[in-house]
Amino acid sequence: MKPEEADLIDRCKRQEPGAFEELYRLHAGRVYNLACRMTGSLSDGEDLMQDIFVQVFRKLDGFKGESAVGTWIYRLATNQCLDYLRGREAKARKLTDSIEHEGALPVHATRPVRADRVDVEGFEHQEVASILGIAEGTSKSQVHKARMKIREYLVAAPPLEAAGRSRA
Repeated sequence: MKPEEADLIDRCKRQEPGAFEELYRLHAGRVYNLACRMTGSLSDGEDLMQDIFVQVFRKLDGFKGESAVGTWIYRLATNQCLDYLRGREAKARKLTDSIEHEGALPVHATRPVRADRVDVEGFEHQEVASILGIAEGTSKSQVHKARMKIREYLVAAPPLEAAGRSRA
């Protein structure tokens, strides 16, 4: 951890006026982007960001400085978002249990995907692995699988005209 980060964390732990606000301002943008991206909603992202920073405030005493404070906050944010999505997924499952699911989408050949860098938020696979507590290879595999699912979805999506929109 950088000396200026350590100083800011110490100031936050001592509850010095303005210290937590400074921490918030340094990391709110990245946390907000993550929350919005993971929930698919600006308003849910806003709500989650508030919850995340409440957690940061509560858990700040437990931060040992073994990683950068930004990495620690991003990890907390990711976990909070995943908890939110699990809850939302469980609710959706209850609503759709009676609906029969269609067969799997066909897999289409596409150009190879470079898995050496994660484009989202500019993290390298090594950083993603550290944040999520997984192996670097797992990060690469999950990104590849996610990209393939997105491609399957895009190939199967109806053209804009079929959805009642024009391409004008």
